[in-house]
Amino acid sequence: MKLFIQIPCFNEAATLAETWSHLPKAMAGVDEIRTVVVDDGSTDGTAEVAHRLGATYVVRLTTHKGLAEAFREGIETCLRHGADVIVNTDADNQYYGEDIAALVRPILDGSADVVIGDRQIDRQPHFGRVKRRLQKTGSWMVRNLSGTDVPDAVSGFRAYSRTAALRTNVFSSYTYTQETVIQAGRRNLKVVSVPVRTNPPARTSRLVTSLSNYVIRSAATMLRTYVVYAPLRVFSVIAALCFVPGGLLIARFLYYYVTTPGQTGYVQSLIIGVGLVIIAAFVLLFGVLADLVRVNRMLLEDVLYTLRRDAPPAEPPEDRRQ
Repeated sequence: MKLFIQIPCFNEAATLAETWSHLPKAMAGVDEIRTVVVDDGSTDGTAEVAHRLGATYVVRLTTHKGLAEAFREGIETCLRHGADVIVNTDADNQYYGEDIAALVRPILDGSADVVIGDRQIDRQPHFGRVKRRLQKTGSWMVRNLSGTDVPDAVSGFRAYSRTAALRTNVFSSYTYTQETVIQAGRRNLKVVSVPVRTNPPARTSRLVTSLSNYVIRSAATMLRTYVVYAPLRVFSVIAALCFVPGGLLIARFLYYYVTTPGQTGYVQSLIIGVGLVIIAAFVLLFGVLADLVRVNRMLLEDVLYTLRRDAPPAEPPEDRRQ
């Protein structure tokens, strides 16, 4: 059983060593622990620090591509080298490395495919009231969109079984957290949460530059991901929003046409109603076409899963540039 711990980094030379000191060196039920550091275009020597600390693999992105891309590169590297379980953690020492054992236990027991570390938002003293409320609202939305029961959907402290990692495909260029939970839920993977501890923040978040920007981009990511996996449902709702008022306007015209002979003052209702019904029909048609694309996408993802699963393992330690 090989456990891989991946750490996406961007200019984390000052905090990586502290994070590293808390990573487990051995664990019950695990034969080997390897580490992957993804240097996302750092300019402060993060990759060199990772080498000095003894990282098994260091992947260096030539430019800063963002958290989602760094996470994706880490997953691919872990899978390529034969990972059975993959843990993702932050380089700023936000999470307790000692909690990794609790994080992977449900996977080792065979009771989960994906495990999300629950930071227990209400107990975080450094979370302001607005941020706490936004985090809860975002997690509520992800739970409803994914069909899972994850209380802290944006937590980056998480573990994946090999099967779950093989089925994980990140398309966002901003963050992977909400997208991968929705994807896992829609793929019928078992997603559970375990409580984890956190340290006081060592610096301000580089992902959340402003709450408004974070909310807008996260909401866009969630909506896009949900549309990808449930397009017919989304387009059906939009079609209904057009069809219902259109039908009511047509019914209004017919009512007055029948009850008030010769009345011609409600033709506008008929024109607008027919227009809305036609729009609803076209939207529903788009939904059917999008659902056919979804089916094709699922088939392609199954092919990709098979190719990744059957690919021969790569050679040991590398320092790869992307």
